[in-house]
Amino acid sequence: MSKITLHLDEATQVFVTEAAKAHGVSKSRWVADIIRKYATQEWPRDCLALAGRFPDFPLRDEELAAQQPLDMPRHRLLIGKICPNQNKLG
Repeated sequence: MSKITLHLDEATQVFVTEAAKAHGVSKSRWVADIIRKYATQEWPRDCLALAGRFPDFPLRDEELAAQQPLDMPRHRLLIGKICPNQNKLG
C-alpha cells in the first residue's frame, strides 16, 4: 500500500478529523474514500478532448427512431386544484 503526505491548514485538519470520527473510520480511510468518490466522477482529459470532434453527432438513425412508438401525452399538473392541501405538505 502506498503512502502520501498531505499538507493541510489547521481548519482543514480539524474538518478531516471530525469527519472521519463522524463516519467511524480513520482519517486515512476517510481521505481515501473521498478520493475514490470524487476521482471517479471526473472525465479523463483525453475523453473531454473528444467533445465536439464528431461532426455526425448525435448518432441517431432517423429511420429507427421513426419506428419507435410515440411518447404518452402529458397532462399539466394543477397544484391546488387536484390536491388542495399540496402547499401544506412537506
